[in-house]
Amino acid sequence: MESGWFSIIPFLIVIPIAIFTKQVLPGLFLGLLIGAYLIDHSIIGGVEKLLHYVVQALRNKSNIEIVVFLYAFSGLIGMIKMAGGVKGFVETAAERIDTRKKALILTYVSTIGTFSAPTFRFVTIAPIMRALLKKVKMTTAELGFVIETTATPVIVLIPVATAFVGYMVSIIQMAIDHQGIKQDAYSLFIQSIPYNFFSIVIILVGIYFSFFHHSTSTAPMKLEEEDEKDWHDCHPCVSKDLPSKPWNLLVPLLVVISLTLFLTWWSGHHKSHTFFEAFIKADVLEAMVVALIITILITLIFFLFQRFTLQNLLNGFITGGNDLMSVILLLSVVWGLSAVTEDLGFSNFVTAHSKWIPHMFITPFMFIFGAAISYFIGSAWGTWGILMPLGVSLASSADLSLPLIIGAVFASGSFGAFSSPLSDDTNTIAKILDLSVIEYAKYKLKPALIAAGITVAFYLVVSFLF
Repeated sequence: MESGWFSIIPFLIVIPIAIFTKQVLPGLFLGLLIGAYLIDHSIIGGVEKLLHYVVQALRNKSNIEIVVFLYAFSGLIGMIKMAGGVKGFVETAAERIDTRKKALILTYVSTIGTFSAPTFRFVTIAPIMRALLKKVKMTTAELGFVIETTATPVIVLIPVATAFVGYMVSIIQMAIDHQGIKQDAYSLFIQSIPYNFFSIVIILVGIYFSFFHHSTSTAPMKLEEEDEKDWHDCHPCVSKDLPSKPWNLLVPLLVVISLTLFLTWWSGHHKSHTFFEAFIKADVLEAMVVALIITILITLIFFLFQRFTLQNLLNGFITGGNDLMSVILLLSVVWGLSAVTEDLGFSNFVTAHSKWIPHMFITPFMFIFGAAISYFIGSAWGTWGILMPLGVSLASSADLSLPLIIGAVFASGSFGAFSSPLSDDTNTIAKILDLSVIEYAKYKLKPALIAAGITVAFYLVVSFLF
Protein backbone atom coordinates (compact mmCIF):
# COMPACT_ATOMS: atom_id res chain seq x y z
CA MET A 1 0.00 0.00 0.00
CA GLU A 2 1.30 3.46 -0.85
CA SER A 3 2.51 5.59 1.98
CA GLY A 4 0.22 8.22 3.47
CA TRP A 5 -0.38 10.14 6.65
CA PHE A 6 -2.98 7.56 7.72
CA SER A 7 -0.15 5.06 8.27
CA ILE A 8 0.73 6.85 11.54
CA ILE A 9 -2.86 6.94 12.84
CA PRO A 10 -2.48 3.71 14.87
CA PHE A 11 0.55 5.17 16.71
CA LEU A 12 -1.29 8.47 17.25
CA ILE A 13 -3.98 6.38 18.96
CA VAL A 14 -1.69 4.08 20.93
CA ILE A 15 0.46 6.63 22.75
CA PRO A 16 -2.20 9.03 24.16
CA ILE A 17 -4.52 6.16 25.10
CA ALA A 18 -1.70 4.37 26.92
CA ILE A 19 -0.72 7.55 28.77
CA PHE A 20 -4.32 8.44 29.65
CA THR A 21 -5.32 4.96 30.89
CA LYS A 22 -1.88 4.20 32.43
CA GLN A 23 -2.21 0.85 30.65
CA VAL A 24 -0.34 -0.25 27.53
CA LEU A 25 -2.58 -3.04 26.24
CA PRO A 26 -5.79 -1.02 25.62
CA GLY A 27 -3.90 1.53 23.53
CA LEU A 28 -2.09 -1.15 21.51
CA PHE A 29 -5.31 -3.09 20.91
CA LEU A 30 -7.23 0.01 19.82
CA GLY A 31 -4.38 1.00 17.52
CA LEU A 32 -4.39 -2.47 15.97
CA LEU A 33 -8.19 -2.40 15.57
CA ILE A 34 -8.19 1.01 13.88
CA GLY A 35 -5.31 -0.05 11.65
CA ALA A 36 -7.24 -3.14 10.61
CA TYR A 37 -10.30 -1.02 9.75
CA LEU A 38 -8.13 1.34 7.68
CA ILE A 39 -7.25 -1.65 5.52
CA ASP A 40 -10.72 -3.25 5.46
CA HIS A 41 -13.53 -0.73 5.98
CA SER A 42 -16.37 -3.23 6.46
CA ILE A 43 -17.74 -3.86 9.94
CA ILE A 44 -16.90 -7.56 9.99
CA GLY A 45 -13.87 -7.27 7.73
CA GLY A 46 -11.96 -5.02 10.11
CA VAL A 47 -12.25 -7.51 12.96
CA GLU A 48 -11.30 -10.33 10.61
CA LYS A 49 -8.20 -8.38 9.58
CA LEU A 50 -7.28 -7.84 13.23
CA LEU A 51 -7.53 -11.59 13.84
CA HIS A 52 -5.54 -12.27 10.68
CA TYR A 53 -2.61 -10.11 11.79
CA VAL A 54 -2.45 -11.64 15.27
CA VAL A 55 -2.76 -15.21 14.00
CA GLN A 56 -0.14 -14.63 11.31
CA ALA A 57 2.25 -13.31 13.95
CA LEU A 58 1.68 -16.33 16.18
CA ARG A 59 2.28 -18.73 13.28
CA ASN A 60 5.81 -17.45 12.89
CA LYS A 61 8.37 -19.99 14.21
CA SER A 62 10.49 -17.45 16.07
CA ASN A 63 7.44 -15.83 17.64
CA ILE A 64 6.12 -19.17 18.89
CA GLU A 65 9.55 -19.91 20.37
CA ILE A 66 9.38 -16.56 22.19
CA VAL A 67 5.96 -17.42 23.63
CA VAL A 68 7.15 -20.87 24.78
CA PHE A 69 10.30 -19.38 26.29
CA LEU A 70 8.46 -16.67 28.24
CA TYR A 71 5.82 -19.03 29.64
CA ALA A 72 8.27 -21.83 30.45
CA PHE A 73 10.82 -19.51 32.06
CA SER A 74 8.20 -17.96 34.30
CA GLY A 75 6.91 -21.46 35.07
CA LEU A 76 10.38 -22.59 36.15
CA ILE A 77 10.62 -19.61 38.50
CA GLY A 78 7.19 -20.53 39.85
CA MET A 79 8.39 -24.05 40.71
CA ILE A 80 11.54 -22.67 42.38
CA LYS A 81 9.45 -20.36 44.56
CA MET A 82 7.05 -23.14 45.53
CA ALA A 83 9.93 -25.47 46.41
CA GLY A 84 11.37 -22.96 48.87
CA GLY A 85 14.40 -22.01 46.79
CA VAL A 86 13.94 -18.26 47.21
CA LYS A 87 13.11 -18.49 50.92
CA GLY A 88 16.09 -20.78 51.56
CA PHE A 89 18.48 -18.42 49.80
CA VAL A 90 17.15 -15.42 51.72
CA GLU A 91 17.34 -17.10 55.12
CA THR A 92 20.82 -18.52 54.55
CA ALA A 93 22.17 -15.16 53.37
CA ALA A 94 20.48 -13.18 56.15
CA GLU A 95 22.05 -15.42 58.80
CA ARG A 96 25.58 -14.98 57.44
CA ILE A 97 25.58 -11.27 56.52
CA ASP A 98 26.27 -9.02 59.48
CA THR A 99 27.78 -5.78 58.10
CA ARG A 100 26.84 -3.04 55.66
CA LYS A 101 29.73 -3.88 53.35
CA LYS A 102 28.89 -7.59 53.21
CA ALA A 103 25.22 -6.84 52.60
CA LEU A 104 25.94 -4.45 49.73
CA ILE A 105 28.51 -6.78 48.17
CA LEU A 106 25.92 -9.57 48.35
CA THR A 107 23.46 -7.30 46.54
CA TYR A 108 25.81 -7.07 43.56
CA VAL A 109 27.28 -10.58 43.64
CA SER A 110 23.85 -12.21 43.86
CA THR A 111 23.02 -10.71 40.48
CA ILE A 112 25.05 -13.57 38.98
CA GLY A 113 22.43 -16.09 40.09
CA THR A 114 19.24 -14.03 40.13
CA PHE A 115 19.39 -11.91 36.99
CA SER A 116 16.52 -13.69 35.25
CA ALA A 117 13.87 -11.02 35.93
CA PRO A 118 13.50 -7.85 38.06
CA THR A 119 10.80 -9.25 40.33
CA PHE A 120 12.92 -12.34 40.92
CA ARG A 121 15.81 -10.08 41.94
CA PHE A 122 13.56 -8.18 44.33
CA VAL A 123 12.13 -11.23 46.11
CA THR A 124 15.60 -12.73 46.63
CA ILE A 125 17.61 -9.69 47.72
CA ALA A 126 15.12 -7.16 49.17
CA PRO A 127 13.98 -9.35 52.11
CA ILE A 128 17.63 -9.94 53.04
CA MET A 129 18.34 -6.22 53.04
CA ARG A 130 15.16 -5.50 54.94
CA ALA A 131 16.18 -7.95 57.66
CA LEU A 132 19.59 -6.24 57.87
CA LEU A 133 18.40 -2.66 57.47
CA LYS A 134 19.78 -1.37 60.77
CA LYS A 135 23.20 -2.87 60.06
CA VAL A 136 23.29 -1.43 56.53
CA LYS A 137 22.69 2.08 57.92
CA MET A 138 20.86 3.51 54.93
CA THR A 139 17.39 4.96 54.74
CA THR A 140 14.83 2.57 53.30
CA ALA A 141 14.47 4.72 50.17
CA GLU A 142 18.23 4.73 49.60
CA LEU A 143 18.31 0.97 50.03
CA GLY A 144 15.46 0.49 47.56
CA PHE A 145 17.26 2.72 45.07
CA VAL A 146 20.46 0.66 45.31
CA ILE A 147 18.55 -2.62 44.91
CA GLU A 148 16.68 -1.32 41.86
CA THR A 149 19.91 -0.32 40.12
CA THR A 150 20.85 -4.03 40.17
CA ALA A 151 17.56 -5.15 38.61
CA THR A 152 16.19 -3.88 35.27
CA PRO A 153 19.25 -1.72 34.40
CA VAL A 154 21.47 -4.80 34.77
CA ILE A 155 19.10 -7.35 33.26
CA VAL A 156 18.62 -5.41 30.00
CA LEU A 157 22.40 -5.61 29.47
CA ILE A 158 22.60 -9.42 29.87
CA PRO A 159 22.34 -11.35 26.57
CA VAL A 160 21.40 -14.84 27.85
CA ALA A 161 19.00 -16.65 30.20
CA THR A 162 16.76 -13.73 31.18
CA ALA A 163 13.04 -13.15 30.75
CA PHE A 164 13.93 -9.98 28.82
CA VAL A 165 16.29 -11.21 26.12
CA GLY A 166 13.72 -13.18 24.14
CA TYR A 167 11.31 -10.26 24.06
CA MET A 168 14.01 -7.73 23.15
CA VAL A 169 15.37 -9.85 20.29
CA SER A 170 11.82 -10.48 19.08
CA ILE A 171 10.89 -6.81 18.71
CA ILE A 172 14.19 -6.10 16.96
CA GLN A 173 13.42 -8.96 14.55
CA MET A 174 9.92 -7.60 13.99
CA ALA A 175 11.21 -4.10 13.21
CA ILE A 176 14.02 -5.13 10.84
CA ASP A 177 11.80 -7.62 9.01
CA HIS A 178 9.35 -4.87 8.11
CA GLN A 179 12.26 -2.75 6.86
CA GLY A 180 13.61 -5.61 4.77
CA ILE A 181 16.90 -5.47 6.71
CA LYS A 182 18.81 -8.74 6.36
CA GLN A 183 20.71 -8.77 9.64
CA ASP A 184 20.63 -11.10 12.62
CA ALA A 185 18.40 -9.67 15.36
CA TYR A 186 20.39 -11.24 18.19
CA SER A 187 23.66 -9.83 16.83
CA LEU A 188 22.04 -6.38 16.67
CA PHE A 189 20.91 -6.78 20.28
CA ILE A 190 24.46 -7.65 21.36
CA GLN A 191 25.83 -4.65 19.45
CA SER A 192 23.22 -2.34 21.00
CA ILE A 193 24.13 -3.18 24.61
CA PRO A 194 27.02 -0.63 24.89
CA TYR A 195 24.61 2.08 23.64
CA ASN A 196 22.05 1.53 26.41
CA PHE A 197 23.60 4.51 28.14
CA PHE A 198 20.87 5.11 30.72
CA SER A 199 21.18 1.62 32.19
CA ILE A 200 24.96 1.89 32.38
CA VAL A 201 24.87 5.36 33.99
CA ILE A 202 22.23 4.47 36.59
CA ILE A 203 24.19 1.34 37.58
CA LEU A 204 27.23 3.55 38.23
CA VAL A 205 25.05 5.90 40.30
CA GLY A 206 23.89 2.89 42.33
CA ILE A 207 27.49 1.82 42.95
CA TYR A 208 28.29 5.35 44.14
CA PHE A 209 25.34 5.29 46.55
CA SER A 210 26.41 1.86 47.79
CA PHE A 211 30.06 2.40 48.57
CA PHE A 212 30.93 6.10 48.47
CA HIS A 213 27.83 7.99 49.64
CA HIS A 214 26.93 8.34 53.30
CA SER A 215 23.36 9.29 54.07
CA THR A 216 22.85 12.65 55.73
CA SER A 217 19.12 12.11 56.07
CA THR A 218 17.63 12.31 59.54
CA ALA A 219 14.78 10.03 58.47
CA PRO A 220 14.57 6.77 60.42
CA MET A 221 15.86 3.60 58.82
CA LYS A 222 12.34 2.24 59.12
CA LEU A 223 9.14 3.53 60.58
CA GLU A 224 9.13 2.83 64.29
CA GLU A 225 5.95 0.79 64.19
CA GLU A 226 7.47 -1.41 61.50
CA ASP A 227 10.66 -2.26 63.38
CA GLU A 228 9.39 -5.55 64.72
CA LYS A 229 7.59 -6.67 61.59
CA ASP A 230 8.79 -10.06 60.40
CA TRP A 231 10.38 -9.88 56.95
CA HIS A 232 8.78 -13.25 56.12
CA ASP A 233 5.53 -11.32 55.63
CA CYS A 234 6.94 -9.01 52.96
CA HIS A 235 6.33 -11.39 50.03
CA PRO A 236 4.65 -14.81 49.48
CA CYS A 237 7.95 -16.20 48.10
CA VAL A 238 9.53 -16.03 51.57
CA SER A 239 6.46 -17.04 53.55
CA LYS A 240 6.93 -19.04 56.76
CA ASP A 241 4.74 -21.77 55.27
CA LEU A 242 7.30 -22.60 52.58
CA PRO A 243 10.28 -24.94 53.07
CA SER A 244 13.76 -23.45 53.25
CA LYS A 245 15.95 -25.02 50.54
CA PRO A 246 18.53 -22.67 48.98
CA TRP A 247 19.80 -25.33 46.57
CA ASN A 248 16.34 -25.40 44.98
CA LEU A 249 17.19 -21.94 43.67
CA LEU A 250 20.87 -22.36 42.90
CA VAL A 251 20.79 -25.72 41.08
CA PRO A 252 18.10 -24.85 38.48
CA LEU A 253 19.68 -21.46 37.75
CA LEU A 254 23.13 -23.01 37.36
CA VAL A 255 21.73 -25.66 35.01
CA VAL A 256 19.80 -23.24 32.80
CA ILE A 257 22.72 -20.80 32.49
CA SER A 258 25.21 -23.59 31.72
CA LEU A 259 22.94 -25.31 29.22
CA THR A 260 22.08 -22.04 27.49
CA LEU A 261 25.73 -21.17 26.97
CA PHE A 262 26.64 -24.69 25.84
CA LEU A 263 23.70 -25.16 23.46
CA THR A 264 24.21 -21.69 22.00
CA TRP A 265 27.81 -22.60 21.19
CA TRP A 266 26.73 -26.03 19.93
CA SER A 267 24.13 -24.49 17.63
CA GLY A 268 26.75 -22.38 15.86
CA HIS A 269 29.99 -24.32 16.19
CA HIS A 270 29.64 -26.21 12.87
CA LYS A 271 29.09 -22.91 11.00
CA SER A 272 32.16 -21.16 12.42
CA HIS A 273 35.92 -21.48 12.77
CA THR A 274 36.39 -19.97 16.25
CA PHE A 275 34.80 -20.37 19.67
CA PHE A 276 33.39 -16.84 19.83
CA GLU A 277 32.18 -16.85 16.23
CA ALA A 278 30.02 -19.87 17.12
CA PHE A 279 27.92 -17.69 19.40
CA ILE A 280 27.32 -15.19 16.59
CA LYS A 281 26.37 -17.91 14.09
CA ALA A 282 24.08 -19.74 16.53
CA ASP A 283 20.29 -19.91 16.52
CA VAL A 284 20.26 -18.32 19.97
CA LEU A 285 16.51 -18.33 20.53
CA GLU A 286 16.13 -22.02 19.75
CA ALA A 287 19.13 -22.81 21.97
CA MET A 288 17.59 -20.88 24.87
CA VAL A 289 14.24 -22.66 24.50
CA VAL A 290 15.83 -26.14 24.31
CA ALA A 291 18.07 -25.37 27.30
CA LEU A 292 15.05 -24.19 29.26
CA ILE A 293 12.98 -27.28 28.48
CA ILE A 294 15.83 -29.59 29.53
CA THR A 295 16.29 -27.55 32.72
CA ILE A 296 12.60 -27.85 33.58
CA LEU A 297 12.77 -31.65 33.21
CA ILE A 298 15.93 -31.87 35.35
CA THR A 299 14.42 -29.54 37.96
CA LEU A 300 11.20 -31.54 38.06
CA ILE A 301 13.13 -34.75 38.76
CA PHE A 302 15.34 -32.96 41.32
CA PHE A 303 12.28 -31.71 43.21
CA LEU A 304 10.44 -35.06 43.01
CA PHE A 305 13.40 -36.74 44.70
CA GLN A 306 12.85 -34.31 47.58
CA ARG A 307 9.29 -35.65 47.91
CA PHE A 308 7.51 -32.62 46.51
CA THR A 309 4.28 -33.84 44.92
CA LEU A 310 3.92 -33.74 41.15
CA GLN A 311 0.61 -31.90 41.51
CA ASN A 312 2.16 -29.09 43.58
CA LEU A 313 5.08 -28.76 41.18
CA LEU A 314 2.76 -28.53 38.18
CA ASN A 315 0.58 -26.01 40.02
CA GLY A 316 3.68 -23.93 40.74
CA PHE A 317 4.74 -24.14 37.10
CA ILE A 318 1.31 -23.16 35.76
CA THR A 319 0.90 -20.34 38.29
CA GLY A 320 4.31 -18.99 37.37
CA GLY A 321 3.68 -19.29 33.65
CA ASN A 322 0.31 -17.60 33.93
CA ASP A 323 1.99 -14.61 35.60
CA LEU A 324 3.47 -13.80 32.19
CA MET A 325 0.33 -14.32 30.10
CA SER A 326 -0.32 -10.58 30.09
CA VAL A 327 3.14 -10.07 28.56
CA ILE A 328 2.50 -12.77 25.95
CA LEU A 329 -0.80 -11.10 25.06
CA LEU A 330 0.96 -7.72 24.88
CA LEU A 331 3.60 -9.14 22.57
CA SER A 332 1.00 -10.72 20.27
CA VAL A 333 -0.77 -7.37 19.87
CA VAL A 334 2.58 -5.59 19.29
CA TRP A 335 3.38 -8.04 16.48
CA GLY A 336 -0.03 -7.48 14.92
CA LEU A 337 0.20 -3.69 15.23
CA SER A 338 3.61 -3.65 13.59
CA ALA A 339 2.35 -5.74 10.68
CA VAL A 340 -0.73 -3.60 10.07
CA THR A 341 1.20 -0.31 10.15
CA GLU A 342 3.70 -1.68 7.63
CA ASP A 343 0.84 -2.65 5.32
CA LEU A 344 -0.42 0.91 5.67
CA GLY A 345 2.96 2.19 4.47
CA PHE A 346 4.48 3.36 7.74
CA SER A 347 8.12 2.84 6.69
CA ASN A 348 7.65 4.74 3.45
CA PHE A 349 5.94 7.58 5.29
CA VAL A 350 8.76 7.88 7.83
CA THR A 351 11.36 7.81 5.05
CA ALA A 352 9.56 10.51 3.08
CA HIS A 353 8.97 12.88 6.01
CA SER A 354 12.01 12.55 8.28
CA LYS A 355 14.78 13.84 6.02
CA TRP A 356 14.52 17.36 7.43
CA ILE A 357 15.61 16.18 10.92
CA PRO A 358 19.37 16.65 11.53
CA HIS A 359 20.82 13.18 11.91
CA MET A 360 22.66 13.95 15.14
CA PHE A 361 19.38 14.78 16.89
CA ILE A 362 17.42 11.65 15.94
CA THR A 363 18.91 9.33 18.55
CA PRO A 364 18.70 11.81 21.47
CA PHE A 365 15.13 12.62 20.41
CA MET A 366 14.20 8.91 20.40
CA PHE A 367 15.53 8.52 23.92
CA ILE A 368 13.77 11.63 25.26
CA PHE A 369 10.48 10.75 23.54
CA GLY A 370 10.64 7.14 24.71
CA ALA A 371 11.62 8.12 28.26
CA ALA A 372 8.59 10.41 28.51
CA ILE A 373 6.27 7.67 27.24
CA SER A 374 7.75 5.00 29.51
CA TYR A 375 7.47 7.28 32.55
CA PHE A 376 3.77 7.95 31.98
CA ILE A 377 2.83 4.35 31.17
CA GLY A 378 5.29 2.67 33.53
CA SER A 379 6.20 -0.12 31.12
CA ALA A 380 9.58 -0.74 29.51
CA TRP A 381 8.22 -3.59 27.39
CA GLY A 382 5.27 -1.54 26.18
CA THR A 383 7.56 1.37 25.28
CA TRP A 384 9.91 -0.91 23.35
CA GLY A 385 7.02 -2.47 21.45
CA ILE A 386 5.60 0.94 20.50
CA LEU A 387 8.86 2.68 19.55
CA MET A 388 11.13 0.02 18.06
CA PRO A 389 9.42 0.08 14.61
CA LEU A 390 9.68 3.88 14.58
CA GLY A 391 13.32 3.84 15.69
CA VAL A 392 14.41 1.29 13.11
CA SER A 393 12.48 3.12 10.38
CA LEU A 394 14.19 6.40 11.26
CA ALA A 395 17.59 4.72 11.40
CA SER A 396 17.00 3.13 8.00
CA SER A 397 15.80 6.33 6.33
CA ALA A 398 18.59 8.47 7.81
CA ASP A 399 21.29 5.82 7.40
CA LEU A 400 22.01 5.81 11.14
CA SER A 401 23.70 3.09 13.16
CA LEU A 402 21.07 0.45 13.95
CA PRO A 403 22.72 -0.68 17.20
CA LEU A 404 22.82 2.95 18.36
CA ILE A 405 19.12 3.63 17.78
CA ILE A 406 18.13 0.22 19.17
CA GLY A 407 20.18 0.94 22.29
CA ALA A 408 18.44 4.30 22.66
CA VAL A 409 14.98 2.70 22.47
CA PHE A 410 15.92 0.13 25.10
CA ALA A 411 17.42 2.88 27.28
CA SER A 412 14.22 4.91 27.09
CA GLY A 413 12.12 2.01 28.34
CA SER A 414 14.61 1.32 31.12
CA PHE A 415 14.15 4.91 32.33
CA GLY A 416 10.42 4.42 32.84
CA ALA A 417 10.78 0.99 34.44
CA PHE A 418 13.21 2.49 36.93
CA SER A 419 11.65 5.87 37.70
CA SER A 420 7.90 5.69 37.03
CA PRO A 421 5.52 5.39 40.00
CA LEU A 422 3.43 3.14 37.75
CA SER A 423 6.15 0.60 37.00
CA ASP A 424 6.10 -2.92 38.42
CA ASP A 425 9.65 -2.39 39.70
CA THR A 426 8.74 0.65 41.79
CA ASN A 427 5.60 -0.90 43.20
CA THR A 428 7.19 -4.27 44.00
CA ILE A 429 10.21 -2.87 45.84
CA ALA A 430 8.03 -0.33 47.69
CA LYS A 431 5.74 -3.12 48.88
CA ILE A 432 8.59 -5.32 50.08
CA LEU A 433 10.34 -2.47 51.91
CA ASP A 434 7.13 -0.87 53.25
CA LEU A 435 7.62 2.39 51.39
CA SER A 436 5.06 4.85 50.06
CA VAL A 437 5.06 4.30 46.30
CA ILE A 438 4.63 7.98 45.45
CA GLU A 439 7.24 9.23 47.92
CA TYR A 440 9.71 6.57 46.84
CA ALA A 441 9.16 7.41 43.15
CA LYS A 442 9.75 11.10 43.92
CA TYR A 443 12.98 10.21 45.71
CA LYS A 444 14.25 8.26 42.67
CA LEU A 445 13.23 10.83 40.08
CA LYS A 446 16.05 13.33 40.67
CA PRO A 447 18.97 10.88 40.21
CA ALA A 448 17.08 9.25 37.33
CA LEU A 449 16.74 12.62 35.57
CA ILE A 450 20.42 13.37 36.15
CA ALA A 451 21.30 9.99 34.61
CA ALA A 452 18.91 10.73 31.73
CA GLY A 453 20.60 14.10 31.11
CA ILE A 454 24.00 12.41 30.97
CA THR A 455 22.50 9.84 28.60
CA VAL A 456 21.24 12.54 26.22
CA ALA A 457 24.71 14.12 26.21
CA PHE A 458 26.27 10.77 25.34
CA TYR A 459 23.83 10.24 22.46
CA LEU A 460 24.60 13.71 21.09
CA VAL A 461 28.34 13.05 21.21
CA VAL A 462 28.10 9.58 19.67
CA SER A 463 25.64 10.77 16.99
CA PHE A 464 28.02 13.59 16.08
CA LEU A 465 30.93 11.14 15.81
CA PHE A 466 28.90 8.80 13.60
